[in-house]
This record gives sequence, C-alpha cells and structure tokens, in this order.
Amino acid sequence: MILQLSEEPGGFTDSNPHNTHPTYHYMPLPQPTGLSRPPFSSEGGRFGNSNRRGNFRGPQHQQGPRRNERIRAPEVRVIGPDGQQIGVMTSHAALARAREMGYDLIEIAAGARPPVCRIMDYGKYQYEESKRQKKQKAATSRMKEVKLRPRCDVHDLMIKIRRAENFLFHGHKIKLTLSFRFRELEHPEVGHELMKQAIEKLAHIATPDHPARLMGRSMSTTLTPLPVNRRKLLYNTSADPIEDDEDEEDDDAADENDAGKDND
Repeated sequence: MILQLSEEPGGFTDSNPHNTHPTYHYMPLPQPTGLSRPPFSSEGGRFGNSNRRGNFRGPQHQQGPRRNERIRAPEVRVIGPDGQQIGVMTSHAALARAREMGYDLIEIAAGARPPVCRIMDYGKYQYEESKRQKKQKAATSRMKEVKLRPRCDVHDLMIKIRRAENFLFHGHKIKLTLSFRFRELEHPEVGHELMKQAIEKLAHIATPDHPARLMGRSMSTTLTPLPVNRRKLLYNTSADPIEDDEDEEDDDAADENDAGKDND
C-alpha cells in the first residue's frame, strides 16, 4: 500500500484515514532575537574571539610586595632609605615623599598596624631579598659525611663520633662511610661491628635510616637527627658548629694516619 502524504498548515499528516499511528507535526524553533551575534560563531568560536580561545585566566597580578599606588592602607609607618624611622603618615604623603627622593614606597610588613613601608629602590630590594633567601637556603640541613676505617682505634673513633654528634646537633644528616683497603675486605664483619658501635654511640641524638649496607669496597648508612627538643650533647663540651674546612682537614689527617698504619 502506498501512502500519500499531504502538506497541511503546521506540519505533515498522513492522508490514510485507517492509519492508527499518531500524527507528528513539525514545529520550528523560535529564532533568538536581540543578539548582536550568534552564540556560536564560525569566526571566533563560543565567544567570537579566536585569539582568546582557551584563555580563561583573569588578569595577571603584580608579583612581590605591594608598592607605590598598590598600597591600600590609609596610614603607614615609614622608614627612610638610610634605615631611620620617619614616622606615621598617610600613604599618599609617604608616596609623595618617596617620589621626591626618587625612590619607591615598598610595603615590607603588611601585617603590622599600621603597615610598615620603606622608601628605597625596588631593584635594590629584590637584590637584598634574593641574597637573604640564598643565605637561608644555605643554612638549611645538609648531608655531612663522616669517614671510618676498619682499623680505626678507640681514640680516632671518638674523634669521628664527636664530629658526627656536632653535625647532628645542628640539624644535619650524617652519612657514615667505612672504606675497606687491600685485604680488609676479607673480614667484613669487622666493619659491621665498627658501624654498629658508631650507631649505638649516636643513638641519643640520631636514628639510622637503614642498616649498614656493603657496596663494593664501602659500607655506608645515613643518620637522621632527632627533633630539636630531644637532642643533647654527650661527647662535645661546646655546641659551636664545625666548619667544613676543619672537617676536611681532620679527615685528611685520619687518612694519612691510616695509610701509615697500612705501610707498617
């Protein structure tokens, strides 16, 4: 059977009266009005600007401390270029004074009441801050190495223990290294016993990260200092830190001493 479709106002209907299927009408969608451009543009994507596609970040803020016109506090405590305190004044007056001197007004303590600002060159301020951060980074904990020998006597061992205790007391991690020479590797149990003694003598100030491991001709382990409130000195009378030059000189002297024993 051939069905003939006839067009009626508002859509298409089936002309067969015996057709029990529902009649479907095509209803066109209303066109948007009042838009300057279509929601989707072939030229510029969703927002009509292809150059900004995928850039959803807001405006980039100025890095570093507030300075000059960015200072929002109504009153500030001003420090001059020579480091002397000038006093409390309005931020506009402080900025005007900085402009007269040819410098910037930099907010160095935003949490103070009122905030503290300093009159100085911003480039010089960045240089001083970078130097301060490098100094702080250099003062953080570093890995120090203490070298041992299997034929180390009690006196030499205590020198190494005192040096390691000083490093641990100041927050540095320690790498205990024991090196074997010539035929000393035939008796690794001697090295294990010496490393065990050193770890036990430093148990009051540090904990070993792992047992001593033998790799090639060297045996090593690392020690991590205890929290500051649990550190104490047993073998050192002074808490002054040991310089790296002193550490290297002592290790070189110990190596020469061990070499002389081997030659004998």
